[in-house]
Amino acid sequence: MNAGQAGGGTANGGGAGDAAGSGDAREIAELRARVAELEQRAPKRQHHRVRSTFAVVLVLLAALLTPLSAVAAWSSDLIGNTNRYVQTMQPLASDPDIQNAVANRVTDAVMQHVDVETLLQSVAPADRPRLTKALGPLSGPITSGIKDFVHTVALKFVSSDAFATLWTQLNRRAHAAVDKALTGSGGGAVKLTNDAVVIDLAPVVDQVKQALVDQGLTVAAKIPQVHTNFTVMTSDSIGKAKKLYRLLELVGFWLPVLTLLLAAGGVLLAVRRRRALVTAALLVAAGAAVLGIALWIFRAIYLDGLPADVSQPAAASIFDTLVRYLRTSVRLIITLGVIVALAAWLTGRGRAATRVNAAWTGGIGAVRTATGVELGAVGAWVHRVKTWLNWTVVVVAVVILLVWNYPTAVVTVWIAVLALLALAVVEFLDDDGTPHLAGAGGGPPAGPAAKSPA
Repeated sequence: MNAGQAGGGTANGGGAGDAAGSGDAREIAELRARVAELEQRAPKRQHHRVRSTFAVVLVLLAALLTPLSAVAAWSSDLIGNTNRYVQTMQPLASDPDIQNAVANRVTDAVMQHVDVETLLQSVAPADRPRLTKALGPLSGPITSGIKDFVHTVALKFVSSDAFATLWTQLNRRAHAAVDKALTGSGGGAVKLTNDAVVIDLAPVVDQVKQALVDQGLTVAAKIPQVHTNFTVMTSDSIGKAKKLYRLLELVGFWLPVLTLLLAAGGVLLAVRRRRALVTAALLVAAGAAVLGIALWIFRAIYLDGLPADVSQPAAASIFDTLVRYLRTSVRLIITLGVIVALAAWLTGRGRAATRVNAAWTGGIGAVRTATGVELGAVGAWVHRVKTWLNWTVVVVAVVILLVWNYPTAVVTVWIAVLALLALAVVEFLDDDGTPHLAGAGGGPPAGPAAKSPA
């Protein structure tokens, strides 16, 4: 009995030992399988790290090249397109600061060739009454009076439509010379002189001389042809800027394309592409913002470094006019970057984005249900092809932006608003038969589960 019990106890102990041994074997097998799975995942994680690293590098390069791309496109377009250049410079003809600066320059040039005593003695007796009448209201010594008279006539001319026409013609004829000036050689009405881009005002002086003759100062016709320069831009480092301009001119078209390809490559290479798109869009916008700040700083430095004989208000007007479209490009890139980042974020699966999307679809669905519109087959069709319709709206918006002639930030915002309205129309027409309004008791909106009796 005792032996049997002992034998039975030994047998039971052996069975427990076998069970424990099989349990340990299973655990070891599971651990080995887990280790094997981790070893298989390790190369994938390493691959993801490499992809992410290259994606970050590409996006950063795109952000760094954004300011240079904007400057390259602006400089190439401004100098390479005559109509664009004339359109840019045309408003300066009606700028009061430019008009006053040109009048002062013309007056000084004329007065350098006027000998007052000889001039008055050579006035014909018949013309003296008209000259006396013209100079009569002017106070001060006779030299000062004649100078004021010349300035008045010059200012009257530069304020006329004739000067605006002449200014446009000068800039159109001088466009090729501007290109030569920025590439290092001069000639024509615009040239590079002592590190300055200047315009020869000889045609304006001729017109003022004729106006002086018409006002009674007939001896002004004897003044020889006067060449006087009006400075468009001056800088101690303009010689270095020429080299940079030549480089930007060569890559003016390809650099923006390269920047866009780098940004797109970084997004496509990233593991989390939506997050990469948001980051790339914001970094490109930040790069454009850096360029805007740099323009503001350079403007102050440039104006502070001008010679004393250069009109500060006129120089500021010229600078602001020349970089007007560059500043427009900066605002455009910033606006577009923010819109792309916002769109990518809203189409994601984050908690906040999900809530916004739920409010969007629920609100539009509630409006559709409240209006009582029965869409029937149309709503069912739109529901089936909704994704394609949404992408069609996005593609059309992008195409409009690309074919628009020099879009601005305002144009970009309006295109985005119209695209948003189109998406709202698609959402409104998307009807799969699910009610969206709350029940009569003011409970939560009815969903698919609410249709079930359970």
